[in-house]
Amino acid sequence: MTSFERAETEETVTCLHMTFYHPCQDNKMMFRCLNFCKREQVRADEMAKFGRDSNVCRYNLVDTRVSRIQFSLQFYRKLNSSQFCFEIKNMSKKTKLIVDQTELGYLNKIDLPWKCIICFGDYQILAEVQEGESVDYFETRLHLAEVPILQERCLPSLQPIPENGISSSMFPSQGKSPIEIDENES
Repeated sequence: MTSFERAETEETVTCLHMTFYHPCQDNKMMFRCLNFCKREQVRADEMAKFGRDSNVCRYNLVDTRVSRIQFSLQFYRKLNSSQFCFEIKNMSKKTKLIVDQTELGYLNKIDLPWKCIICFGDYQILAEVQEGESVDYFETRLHLAEVPILQERCLPSLQPIPENGISSSMFPSQGKSPIEIDENES
């Protein structure tokens, strides 16, 4: 047997990609303590905490408006499953945490969706989970966004859509107003 054949089978590692944005990041540099674009290993039995207290939090945000511990992430495996997940818990008594459209108060927790946006105050974080098999640890990889993660969302048009499914907003009507026609007229 060659050394290649005797080598242990490689395990893939679950990686949590997190992209951070704050409108004042260029001026206030609240992300200066985060390691961007570098994978960082976290033991599976550790809770990953985000906040401004560098003695407690693994991921520090340098901002007095951020709680000492803003939120935490716990890595776990679902019961009777091989699927690994993250649970997110709001640790702030003063600030609500919004995960996609779910608002979490103090000590509320939910499963982190595979792809979601986490918001608190002016902070926006895009979280994306890349699946893996390792039971001993997971990895985080942090990114910095240049533009807001939450862009102006296109709200559905308040104009009625005709039964043929073609909206008049798709085709400019050159200022013409709708004309009502009796169905008996030709």
